[in-house]
Amino acid sequence: MPATSTSTIHPQRAIEGGRVDIEGTSFGTSRELMPEVRVGGQRARVVFASTTRLGVIVPAGLDSGRATVQVAAVDGPAGFVDIAAPFATGLHQVDNPVFDREGNLYVTYSGTRGQQVPVSIFRVRPNGTRETFSSGIVNPTSLAVDPSGQLFVSSRFEGTVYKVKADGSAEPFAHDLGVACGLAFAPDGILFVGDRSGTIFRVDPGGHATTFATLPASVAAFHLAIGPDRSLYVTGPTLSSYDPLYRIDPDGTITTAYARFGRPQGLAFDANGALYVVEALAGASGLYRVSAEKDPELVLAGPGLVGVAFDPGGNIVVASNETAYRLPVH
Repeated sequence: MPATSTSTIHPQRAIEGGRVDIEGTSFGTSRELMPEVRVGGQRARVVFASTTRLGVIVPAGLDSGRATVQVAAVDGPAGFVDIAAPFATGLHQVDNPVFDREGNLYVTYSGTRGQQVPVSIFRVRPNGTRETFSSGIVNPTSLAVDPSGQLFVSSRFEGTVYKVKADGSAEPFAHDLGVACGLAFAPDGILFVGDRSGTIFRVDPGGHATTFATLPASVAAFHLAIGPDRSLYVTGPTLSSYDPLYRIDPDGTITTAYARFGRPQGLAFDANGALYVVEALAGASGLYRVSAEKDPELVLAGPGLVGVAFDPGGNIVVASNETAYRLPVH
């Protein structure tokens, strides 16, 4: 019988519940007995098995950092997976979280439509301490920081974008923005706001909004990010089988940057200008790096993600509805 061996593990980053694939040769499989796989010493559920590939679910409760992957009948570790562990819990996040210049993370408790919650925005310190930051905003939805470091948040219930001061108090900045979701600032201070009914607004520094572009309405939210080319990148899940990643040039011209995401949600650029998009489609869920030269590459596996952000040091935070996970860079 050929010796069992492994060659690659993909992706090499994950959160609990994410699926990673182990490729190799001569895995012993049968209907009665699936190969035993352990991640970080804990037994992982095998959801797919062939003689050349195993698909496993990362177990809960692992510490953040590098975890050894071990396959029964393989001498030595099969490889490693970097685990992003919970950083903040008890949230209701529906879009990207956001970092300030000091590395503090801002996250929301958005609530159901019209729900008045005790805390609208939490601030999570770099050491993981979570504290109440702002209250009184109904359905806080999307967050963004302008070029000067000022925090803004949208309310999809009120159709309003608020400016949030350093003490957590909030004042209206722009009104009548429909179901206001995604926010993104251009380098010149222009704010773009996604109304999930289909309008992308352009808001000047005085809070005056004009229509910038029109897209198909979203059943969830619009998510926005400004690229190094100063184009606006937008995702918005619909009821279609596939949804595009849109690119809107500064003159308002709309093109499709990628056409075949299943349920794309939050997106963000890293410090090197690479674009990352959260895919929430079951079976393919996780964080993808988007490239113009090839199909998007899965770089972090995780179920039910809605947002992504990069801190000033390049560390990744991904967020589900309830939890933000942090993965330090090496």
